[in-house]
Amino acid sequence: MKNYVFDSYAILAFLEDEPGADLVEKALRDVADNKTEGFLCVINWGEIYYTILREQGEAAAEEIAELLSHYPLQIIEADQQLTRKAAKLKGEHRIAYTDCFAAALAIQRQAVVLTGDPEFRQLENEVNIAWLG
Repeated sequence: MKNYVFDSYAILAFLEDEPGADLVEKALRDVADNKTEGFLCVINWGEIYYTILREQGEAAAEEIAELLSHYPLQIIEADQQLTRKAAKLKGEHRIAYTDCFAAALAIQRQAVVLTGDPEFRQLENEVNIAWLG
């Protein structure tokens, strides 16, 4: 069974019906149907929240937060072990720190990262990636 870590890029692409939204929708459906597990790091959840907050305001950010609470995703807290792995990835690669949490979670859970973020290309030898678009 292939499990998924949803990067903030994937969730935002789905919410905004951007290229790759169909792949995210299928993965969410598979999670809802118990065909696989889906994970979202709380750090990436925060990135989704602040992105919507900046672009559309607090009311929209709160609406998305409520919507996300109904998605069939396990929101994973950033404990010391996950944060250490993310920090090591950040120390070794020029990639956004929030992206390192999605990658570290994928490594920890032996999952595939759903993303379209080109920064993840640096991690293709360390993390399984399903590319959007």
